[in-house]
Amino acid sequence: MTSLEFETLQLLRRETPDFISPDLWPPYSSDLNPVDYEILDVMQHRVYKTKINTIDELKQRLIEVCCDLEQSTVDMAIEQWRGRLLACVRAKGRHLEHSL
Repeated sequence: MTSLEFETLQLLRRETPDFISPDLWPPYSSDLNPVDYEILDVMQHRVYKTKINTIDELKQRLIEVCCDLEQSTVDMAIEQWRGRLLACVRAKGRHLEHSL
């Protein structure tokens, strides 16, 4: 762990009462990653809304969609995060798709 990572963790522990430290975090859990379960889903829907014919078109569409992503989409993902964390705790770290 770098000194910056250590300092960041210390700050989060001090300033965030409900902070979950990395050693308690389930590794590689897409169910608990707001980018995976919400933001990429929205982006994918928007990117492939119409046909893309070339790699350059895909690159341009990704840039446009990313730049147009509303703060409300990000906020919604963050709001859903706490419920997903609670579902993970209830499921004792097992798969939780059925409880979401």
